Amino acid sequence: MFSKVYSSSTIGIDAFIVEVETHSESQIPAITIVGLPDSAVKESRERVTAAIKNSGFKFPKKKLTINLAPADIKKEGSSFDLPIAIGLLAATELVDSKILEDTVLLGELSLDGSLRQVKGALPITVEALRQKKKRIILPKESVKEASIVEGIEVFGLNNLNEVVALLEEKEKFTPVFTDRKEVFSEVNLYHLDFTDVKGQENVKRALEISAAGGHNILMIGPPGSGKTMLAKRIPSILPPLSFGEALETTKIHSVAGILPKEKALITERPFRSPHHTVSDAALIGGGSFPRPGEVSFAHHGVLFLDELPEFKKNVLEVMRQPLEDSRVTISRSKMSLEFPANFMLTAAMNPCPCGYFTDPNRECTCNTPQIQRYMAKISGPLLDRIDIHIEVPAVKYQELSSTAKGETSSEIRKRVVAAREIQQSRFIEMDHVYNNADMGTKELRTFCKLDESGQELLKMAMTRLGLSARAYDRILKVSRTIADVDGEERILPQHISEAIQYRSLDRELWNH
Repeated sequence: MFSKVYSSSTIGIDAFIVEVETHSESQIPAITIVGLPDSAVKESRERVTAAIKNSGFKFPKKKLTINLAPADIKKEGSSFDLPIAIGLLAATELVDSKILEDTVLLGELSLDGSLRQVKGALPITVEALRQKKKRIILPKESVKEASIVEGIEVFGLNNLNEVVALLEEKEKFTPVFTDRKEVFSEVNLYHLDFTDVKGQENVKRALEISAAGGHNILMIGPPGSGKTMLAKRIPSILPPLSFGEALETTKIHSVAGILPKEKALITERPFRSPHHTVSDAALIGGGSFPRPGEVSFAHHGVLFLDELPEFKKNVLEVMRQPLEDSRVTISRSKMSLEFPANFMLTAAMNPCPCGYFTDPNRECTCNTPQIQRYMAKISGPLLDRIDIHIEVPAVKYQELSSTAKGETSSEIRKRVVAAREIQQSRFIEMDHVYNNADMGTKELRTFCKLDESGQELLKMAMTRLGLSARAYDRILKVSRTIADVDGEERILPQHISEAIQYRSLDRELWNH
């Protein structure tokens, strides 16, 4: 006897449909799984056998051959347990179902037949809908993220018996549906606010410009000046995620298995802060079967690297591609995968090993060669890709003890959103440009035209500071954002002057 059921697996952040074909014949009992299964799929034989028996079904004493098609793509993970079990029951006529043709099955089986959470439920449901399937059956713990997809029936079940009852239409189960509007009503409930930060008005201004244009930013200052505190509050001033952005971000977290089971969708911009001991594979992504890394988990959000010079140099250098292209390409001998990585890099560092080089109240104990070695840990090409360098001075006692409240995050966010709306209307006909930081050479020539006084000011800065061509582009982009925040159509000399001030490493520290 022969049966065919449909399942799915992920490759990158997208899914593909897998046909689980089962053939049974009256020979010496055995189970063979073919179609490039990994060890987790091969082990499903034992899980499926125990689950079928413990669910009260008679396990067939036949030779069973299971093929996972297409056979040339490697299948991994435990989510094929349920489709294999249903395929075996259908091939041996223990389950008779007419709705298998329009159904995608997904789930890991416990030995007692209960279903466990699986990775990638969201992209798999999106692909099932695209392939015109009518329903998807998966574990109850994974149903929340799948139910956000409209146009397909999503069933979250507890065990193998319930799945069989649904397929044979012996019981009535209600599909799960999640209201998108209700999910997005919980957006931006941030617990951290810029009003908590005392002083640092210049730094807050720089962070506002950074958020308004999607610019990367580096904060340099002594310990205790508030760099980490400021960085953690950046998501609270970023524009809300659109549904498309939320879907793409959730897909990445879903395939990695780090999406909380009570969440249907990630509606707040991610904030990722890996420790400086992180490996290049953990930061960028990798593995024998490539998985996304921290730069992809921060997609449409903020990647915060605290103590930047403490990161290994090779780890920092591999960030060049995602910073330039907003995506990561991971190549292996048998495959090459792309993961989106459009994030806002926020980094913090001390000005020297002891941390007090720029502190007027504390004496620096470092000599010049030590400071140069410390700064040299960050390469020039990486610094060039960071649009804004801002010094964060130690906070004065008067500011710390002040009871006056600063601007709230919601007030700053209004200006950021207004500037982003200007950029959206500017780049409406361009698919690859969403904000000023994404502009290429062509867009810079079109939207960053300077008058004669502006050109003279920039020429003088380039000559005096010895800036690179990439730094020149960064200054133009930041100038364009400052003009947008100020509601100016043209880039004025004061906008260029402020943007040049945001290259502090070029102006001071880098020359020591």
